[in-house]
Parts: sequence; C-alpha cells; structure tokens
Amino acid sequence: MEQTTVTQLKKHALNIRRGVIEGTFNAKSGHPGGSLSITDILTYLYFVEMNVDPANPRDEKRDRFVLSKGHCAPALYATLAERGYFEKDLLKSLRKIDSILQGHPDMKHIPGVDTTTGSLGLGISAACGMALSAKHFGDDFRVYTAVGDGESEEGQVWEAAMFAAHYKLDNLCVILDLNGLQIDGPTAQVMNPAPHDKKFEAFGFNVITIDAHDFDQIEAAFKAAKECKGKPTAIIAKSVKGKGVSFMENSVGWHGKAPNEDEYKQAMAELDAQEGNI
Repeated sequence: MEQTTVTQLKKHALNIRRGVIEGTFNAKSGHPGGSLSITDILTYLYFVEMNVDPANPRDEKRDRFVLSKGHCAPALYATLAERGYFEKDLLKSLRKIDSILQGHPDMKHIPGVDTTTGSLGLGISAACGMALSAKHFGDDFRVYTAVGDGESEEGQVWEAAMFAAHYKLDNLCVILDLNGLQIDGPTAQVMNPAPHDKKFEAFGFNVITIDAHDFDQIEAAFKAAKECKGKPTAIIAKSVKGKGVSFMENSVGWHGKAPNEDEYKQAMAELDAQEGNI
C-alpha cells in the first residue's frame, strides 16, 4: 500500500459512505445497510487493487468487478463517483425516473459497471463466465465479485462455486460480505448458510477470513488471492451492516429503508465527526 496510504483509504471510504447516505436520502428508498458494510472492500478494490481507468471504462485489459448483491448499488455508485467515473452530484439522482443510476447496477448506461445485476445469485455466475473467458483467450485481467451472506442461500451461488473450482479459475476472487443480516432478519435464523468457510473449502476454493473494515487485513487477503494458483479464492469478509452510522449498525431495519431528514442530518454529522479521527 505504498502509493495509497491507509489514511487516504479511510478518507475515500468516508466520502463513499456519505455518498450512500446522500443517494438513499434523496431517493427516499434504497439499501443503506449492506452498502455501508461493503464500503471498505470497494474502497480498496477501486483505489488499490484493481487495474481500472475511469477515463477508459471499457478497456478490454481492465480488471472486472461484479456486484452480485446488486441491491447495494448505492455503495458501488458512490465508489465510482469517488474514483472519478462520473460527478458526485449525480448520486442525488439515485432511483429517479430520468437518472442513469437505477436501483440496481446497469452496464448499458452507467460508466464503470461491468455487468447488470439484481437477481441474487446471478452476479457470481456472470463473474465466473468473465474469468473463464479470460482463461480461454489468454487475457490476464482478474475478476472480483461481492456476494451477500443472505444471497448465499441461493443454490446458484454454489453451482457457480462448483463451476469456478472445476475450471481452476484462479483469476476469480469472491468476496462474501458476512454482515449476518438480511431483509427478514439474522441469516442464522432465516436460513442459516453457515459455515461459509468450510463450504467454499469443500467446493475447492482457497479461503481467507478477514475483518472487512481493516485495510491491512484486506490488503493481505487480496495479495494472497493473487498468489494462489490453480483454484479460485473466497474472502470471507466479516462486516457490520450499516458500518459508520451508529443507529444503522447491526440493525436489520436498515436493510432496505432510506433515512428521513432528521436521520440524514444525524448520519452526515456522525460521518463528518469521524473525519477528525482519520
């Protein structure tokens, strides 16, 4: 992390969290909880890990990212805006009828979005296809995909895992956002998908478990993923739903609810206060 320091990453992550709150508040809808839990991973991917260029978003040599948990688009959009793919003011148009920023990522209209997602389970499968294509054509780009722990209750996720291991897709990295909550409650109560690490290992993955909000651990995990040959990697990222906003943290009610004006002001004040501690 020589060119981009932890301090810089924390500042980017803080701005992205502001973007999540800005977008969902103005939309009066959206999914802030899971967006905030994946923010630090997205920050590291777009500012350190991935070979991408906002000035050339369709570069064939670029690394690819697939947001399989597509409802957490506010985090992806805020990350793309922070990285320079489009102006940050556009975040205020989230989910508006004439906006390119739909409720789920749309590759046809949004710069930097590598594939359209929304139906849970499909994104990881698309990522597998991208990784296999790179192998087939001798391309050296890498493919990253973020999967929700609630999403991992979908059978298609495990079909994709079987596919990835069978074809030895060591250019694929699956990030499981393990925040423990989904729309109806704790994942352990709704349909317990644990243990994720043992499942991915059984499917033939290299498995790494980290704190999703620790940039040193994030860096080490992605480095190890690159060094692993002959099998795909799954990073089990233990996260806090609603991370960074006190009243949203670990609260299932913030899975798919937008802040009202008072909540918006409180969230922004809390995020502003954190800047002094970076």
